[in-house]
Amino acid sequence: MPRSESSPLLHGNVSETNSTTPMSPFIARLYGENEPSWIRSMKFFLGSWINILLLFIPLSGMAHYLVWDAGLRFLFSFIAIIPLARLLGEATEQLSLPLGQTIGGLLNASFGNAVEIIVGITALLHGEVRIVQTSMLGSILSNLLLVLGMSFFAGGLVTHENEFSTTAAQTSASLMTLSCITLIIPAAYHATMEAKADSTPPLSKLLVAPMVEIDNTAESGLLIISRGTSVLLLMVYVGYLVFQLKTHADLFRPPPSQAQEEEEQESMSMISAAISLLSVTVITSFCADWLVASIEETAEKYDIPKTFIGLILLPLVANAAEHVTSVWMAMKNKMELTIGISLGSSIQIAAFVVPLLVIVGWIIDRDLTLFFANFETTVLSVSVLLVNLLIQDGKSNYMEGLMLITLYIVIALAFWVS
Repeated sequence: MPRSESSPLLHGNVSETNSTTPMSPFIARLYGENEPSWIRSMKFFLGSWINILLLFIPLSGMAHYLVWDAGLRFLFSFIAIIPLARLLGEATEQLSLPLGQTIGGLLNASFGNAVEIIVGITALLHGEVRIVQTSMLGSILSNLLLVLGMSFFAGGLVTHENEFSTTAAQTSASLMTLSCITLIIPAAYHATMEAKADSTPPLSKLLVAPMVEIDNTAESGLLIISRGTSVLLLMVYVGYLVFQLKTHADLFRPPPSQAQEEEEQESMSMISAAISLLSVTVITSFCADWLVASIEETAEKYDIPKTFIGLILLPLVANAAEHVTSVWMAMKNKMELTIGISLGSSIQIAAFVVPLLVIVGWIIDRDLTLFFANFETTVLSVSVLLVNLLIQDGKSNYMEGLMLITLYIVIALAFWVS
């Protein structure tokens, strides 16, 4: 009888026995072929030069528990999260590849922005509601302006003009616009309630009770609007996933050459990927806790605005891996992937992560709302407007990238002095 393969769970190579039957493709992907899972996991953790920054994980732990200087605690945790963000994205991708488009898409939606979710929940538990809001807004702006801008700029330096699918990009931009509008409505409601409070008769202003009642009514209304809107946004995001992965998947599908390249990147078994994803998530949660715990003291000691930390610094860490990947794809003239990374990540934050954190805050009794300051709402609105204007023709060049980068730097300057 001819020789046949045995399960690599036991042997990891071709067996000399002839009593076993070939593995099914799913079982082969579950356990891996020809190479033990522990070797694949070692390659996962040691396969990139950037992973040398993992040495900052024990350093950040020591700094936290030994109560070192707040700046060192923040810096070590900040640097430690950079490789963890990359590993989270890679583990999620490896686990999603064998599961098919639908389940893989849901998995990417859940863990694609795991760093933001972990930092957000940690900040909520610490009562840092403003850090949650600014970090989420910062992640949206970072993907929309910095990541997309750097990608357009780098791609434009290599290719005279890059092209991408207008329909897919406009659909993503429209959903981003809807998410932006849902942030404007709570701000408009708050401004209206303030105007009503200012227009009360002078005699009523002397009484404490009516003012307290007005404040309580405004706060209660914001919570109702935010929580209801969050539920609706999550439903819209599920519809977007169905639209993207099922009913109109052809609009978002990359060219065959790009799809083949993605398939070749499958280098871990499902078990190895799942264990790696769980391990990195746990480690990231500890680093995020140490990072958030040091923000207050760092901001006070070094005179750094907390809004700048939340809106600029934290998103730079969380989006570091996506930033590099998006720019690299743009330089290869693979703009479909670039648009998918930058706009897709922005949509995940605005329509999935932010509503999810509002619901989590509701569950753990933290009053997180969708009400942002007027300045922050204006910044997001003009950013979404500029992106919509630049992608509507389905083409990009380095000048458009320069525009996006410039707007991001202006916003960073504004929040530095705020």
